[in-house]
Amino acid sequence: MKISVIGTGYVGLVTGTCLAETGNEVICVDIDKEKVEKMRNGQVPIYEPHLDVLFERNIKANRLKFSTSLEEGLDHGEIIFLALPTPDGGDGAADLSYVLGVSEQIGKLIKEYKVIVDKSTVPVGTADRVNEVISQNAKVDFDVVSNPEFLREGFAVDDFLKPERIVVGSSSERATDLMKKLYKPFVRSGNPIIIMDEKSAELTKYAANSFLATKITFMNEIANYCEKVGADVDKVRIGMGTDSRIGKRFLFPGIGYGGSCFPKDVKALHNSGNQDGYHFQLLESVINVNKAQKVVLLPKIKSYFNGDIKGKTFAVWGLAFKPQTDDIREAPALEIIDKLLEEGAKVKAFDPEAMDNVAKKYTGKITFVDTMYEALDESDALIICTEWSIFRTPDFNKIKSKLSNNVIFDGRNLYDNLDLEKEQISYFSVGRKNVTV
Repeated sequence: MKISVIGTGYVGLVTGTCLAETGNEVICVDIDKEKVEKMRNGQVPIYEPHLDVLFERNIKANRLKFSTSLEEGLDHGEIIFLALPTPDGGDGAADLSYVLGVSEQIGKLIKEYKVIVDKSTVPVGTADRVNEVISQNAKVDFDVVSNPEFLREGFAVDDFLKPERIVVGSSSERATDLMKKLYKPFVRSGNPIIIMDEKSAELTKYAANSFLATKITFMNEIANYCEKVGADVDKVRIGMGTDSRIGKRFLFPGIGYGGSCFPKDVKALHNSGNQDGYHFQLLESVINVNKAQKVVLLPKIKSYFNGDIKGKTFAVWGLAFKPQTDDIREAPALEIIDKLLEEGAKVKAFDPEAMDNVAKKYTGKITFVDTMYEALDESDALIICTEWSIFRTPDFNKIKSKLSNNVIFDGRNLYDNLDLEKEQISYFSVGRKNVTV
């Protein structure tokens, strides 16, 4: 099949590349000329495990092409994916200007029947709005489909190639048949293609992300309470997670969720509810708790240094909002760094993938180093913000030899309290007993 993908962010690029991998002819369209030229030359503009291999293979096979011309993309594809940004508009509402702007152009440019697919995460009713905008100018038939993505950054390629389910919101039999044909190679193991109306499909994505964000936030509240009463959140987590009704996933406490999806989607659903006369009280609490959770380590840090961290140097391990990505959107590490700088402290940071992105935000304000241990040189303490695998089994003797104070503030609970006590390192984590030596 001939497919066009409008937008080459995380979702668009993974979508286009993985669809090409199953033999489709794909054109990815983006307005950034420099980015398009780099992709034509085989440069992947984002870090996503395994994407580079598929990307290179499909470019060489001539199944994956790139263009700055929307008209070229529309002429090529029988199915047109809109993988455009829907950022927070400032008040929590999703900004649909990119989606609706491109939709207006589509109406003026399409010359024959097309299936227009909302791949972006959009509020309920967006398919109707896209349909209306395109209809104002279109002289040919078309259908608008809602097909939300369920890709986890760091696992996006696997999630696309082997999806647990595919949700298609469509009231058109013609469009539905084309979508089933397109996705058939991805569900050979029997996972479902779920057909529903457009509004239900749009809400499914928001509901899924908001539920997972709520589950994380609930566990963070339990962790905070554990510290008050002397319970151990790890034991509580295991006791809860073995209940099949609850499950083990998304029960790990820490310094809050971040990224491009959970924060934006929770706020957008909350805002949509307000606009439609429904107050999501639970989501309001999730938003507020997560905001506070991102800096839950700061009081512990300040207390350890007797309330004054001015002039202190902190090594920060991990900058991305999660491992296996270079995405720093809404990353808790940035909230912590901001607070440290406000207090007059200095920061030496290391992350396997995200340092270039963070450097753009903190030009000249923090120091970046080439290795995790180099960050410890002349630092007063270590702060862990992202659970990269390389941080899980460090050389504690090397840590003690480099830090001015033998203390670790761990926002991801990577280590065992007893191990750190044996190592004679003070250790402050989330929801567990502090180790002070």
